[in-house]
Amino acid sequence: MRKLFLYVLLLSLISGCQKGEEFSFEWTPGAFTVNPDASPEARQLLQLLYDVSGKYTLTGQHNHPVFISGRTEEVKLLTGHYPAVWGQEFGQSLPNSLDGINFRQRNMEEAILKYHEGYVITLMWHAIRPIDDEPGTFDGNVMASMTNTQWEKLLTPGTRLHKRWCNQVDVIAGYLAELRDAGVPVLWRPYHEPNGDWFWWCGNPDHYKKLYRMLFDRFVNVHHLNNLIWVFNGTEIRNNVKPYADFYPGDDVVDVLATDVYSENFQRSDYRDLLALADGKPIGLGEVGKLPSRDTLVNQPKYCWFMCWSGYLAEKNTTADIDSVYNAPNTLTLNEWKEFVREQTSSTAN
Repeated sequence: MRKLFLYVLLLSLISGCQKGEEFSFEWTPGAFTVNPDASPEARQLLQLLYDVSGKYTLTGQHNHPVFISGRTEEVKLLTGHYPAVWGQEFGQSLPNSLDGINFRQRNMEEAILKYHEGYVITLMWHAIRPIDDEPGTFDGNVMASMTNTQWEKLLTPGTRLHKRWCNQVDVIAGYLAELRDAGVPVLWRPYHEPNGDWFWWCGNPDHYKKLYRMLFDRFVNVHHLNNLIWVFNGTEIRNNVKPYADFYPGDDVVDVLATDVYSENFQRSDYRDLLALADGKPIGLGEVGKLPSRDTLVNQPKYCWFMCWSGYLAEKNTTADIDSVYNAPNTLTLNEWKEFVREQTSSTAN
């Protein structure tokens, strides 16, 4: 396993992964988006999620910032297929560490490459508290808390803490704008797992909903990031985790809903609750450790995608399990997804 890890790391850091054949097609009008000025590419991607819902689930893989696309290459080594979804994050830690902030620019360039190879791009950000300065640590600055007084100042425009938050998110907006200008739509999962109790944005529904809506307003109305599909992403309801609905920021700021599942059982109750809250919007599995089995996806077919977390593909799944999911008739790998897109856009054009 160590040799495989080192090989994948070498591939990602030296080559940045080889560029595949460029994938393109004619865009057609897409689904309604909560951003009225959403780009044609974002509308089309959202429409494709509606189209795939209930028919197939896209395979996906997360890559920590240091790996660029190394974990995606690991999927190919283990399965013979590339996943359909390429996941990455902006990170928050010291340069050249796992979540090093110095990898942001390189990963934006990689996201553009991956989009043109046909991947669906999903991005997230383990943001440090706005009372802290980057770079920070995951344990000390992300898995942390803020006082009610700090929250009140954060959510009040004109305060010093609110301005610090604006400066913090504006940095990320600059990178997302590069993708906007390159025509790359993004499944954007801001401030995920709010119904848990581990990140600084978790646990308080009122604080979270105001924070989410504040970010939506700044990214849409100030930075005009019209390439984002907004994903409300909770976590599975276990061990006193609060209901999804308590934290839902509103239909007017959410395009897609998702949940993260790290237990080995994909409970029907999570699926049912998310579907009910979505009320017709697409849903997905934002992060998983153990892959959902073929049978799970047969019984819970509305999940449009799953994204396995970084090294968990080999750590949490047997070879047989991985092969079963990646070769299942109800999942789509990269090549199968591109064929699905061709079929859908061709039928729409006709």
